[in-house]
Amino acid sequence: MLMIQSGSGGLMPTAFVTGASRGIGKAIALSLAEAGYDLAVSARTVRPGEIRDNALTVHHSDERPLPGSLAETAAEIEARGREALVVPCDLTDRESVEAAARRILDTWGGVDVIVHNGRYIGPGIMDVFLDTPLDAYEKMFEAHCIAPIILTRALLPAMLARGGGAVVTITSGAAWLVPPAPAGQGGWGLAYAVGKASGNPLVGILHTEYAGRGLRVFNVEPGFVATERNEISVRDYGRELVGAAPPSAIGATVRWLLDSPDADSLLGTTIEAQDLCRARELHPAW
Repeated sequence: MLMIQSGSGGLMPTAFVTGASRGIGKAIALSLAEAGYDLAVSARTVRPGEIRDNALTVHHSDERPLPGSLAETAAEIEARGREALVVPCDLTDRESVEAAARRILDTWGGVDVIVHNGRYIGPGIMDVFLDTPLDAYEKMFEAHCIAPIILTRALLPAMLARGGGAVVTITSGAAWLVPPAPAGQGGWGLAYAVGKASGNPLVGILHTEYAGRGLRVFNVEPGFVATERNEISVRDYGRELVGAAPPSAIGATVRWLLDSPDADSLLGTTIEAQDLCRARELHPAW
């Protein structure tokens, strides 16, 4: 992995992880910090206890604060001896996304790795087709397609100028699978599926166009993961987290993809993270 000089003054690998206040994004950030990366982390929640509507359906609001924040993630990164750059960002707001990219470029001059993990949380995720508002599709598309494009367009030139880097998109089987049940009954809404599907092609295009210039890219399908958000969601819908992987297993898998030469055969593809994690024994605690 080629390295840029971060704010700490040394040549350390640097990564930018979106949606890093909790869940899979936080786990990836901490796994990379343990591997020696300095981290730029983004999300909407900067401080613990911030209040916003986190409802997944049009049928009710949900202003319970979610566990996790960028401040807490940054503190855990720094406890591992690495530098953390907090970059607040709303992926549905293009000005916010563009400002996040500028902050990274102005502070570090770029990063070696981008992990597109952040997603839109809102109505449409757990709404059936006729209940899903049209603006849910717009917000999903902004967060899962347009925002990663903006960030990659801004940060890719510096990567290529240094001879390469890596881009990872955290995708979802919702983009191509038939749900096992209606939304809210064990399945997901069309808006979420459309959003995730819109983000999938970025990796393939980047691989075709820039693999020869040192760019390593992967789509990573994490499967069902025991995140803070998922624990709340399944409880709200009268279900339990059964057989879900810990977020740290996905973090370990992304770390291996970025740093192992054995991952070269997987470049440009979609990886089933849990299968790879178990096959390679990347997270023995799981």
